Amino acid sequence: MDKSEPKVTGIGGIFFFSQNPKETKDWYHKNLGLAVNEYGSTFEFRNANKPDEINYLQWSPFEEGSDYFKPSDREFMINYRVQNIEALVKKLIVNGVRILDEIEEYDYGKFVHIMGPEGTKIELWEPKDHVFTAMGGDTTK
Repeated sequence: MDKSEPKVTGIGGIFFFSQNPKETKDWYHKNLGLAVNEYGSTFEFRNANKPDEINYLQWSPFEEGSDYFKPSDREFMINYRVQNIEALVKKLIVNGVRILDEIEEYDYGKFVHIMGPEGTKIELWEPKDHVFTAMGGDTTK
């Protein structure tokens, strides 16, 4: 895999509105066995190109009406795992895609938000999965 190519490499998170996020998390834990935390559930999977590497996907119910999905009025937002986020943002600008903010960097990766078709806010994440692995904790797998 060419790590320099700016592109999506997978799903990093699924975020959606819920009338009661705590009850929603509890229901999924009780009935479907999701390991839940304050944010939702962290799914653990193996990197197809590096099977010894653990990767993560975040499933999170948000309080209905949260501003986190703004300026979108959709009830969901998808987080995509990407590689080479800086080059990807440059490509998106050239293609006329609306960039909503600057790239922000955290211990666990870099993020930026864009607007997709039909007014859907999209979160792009260049992850540092080893940070989550070092943190430990229950995951859904």
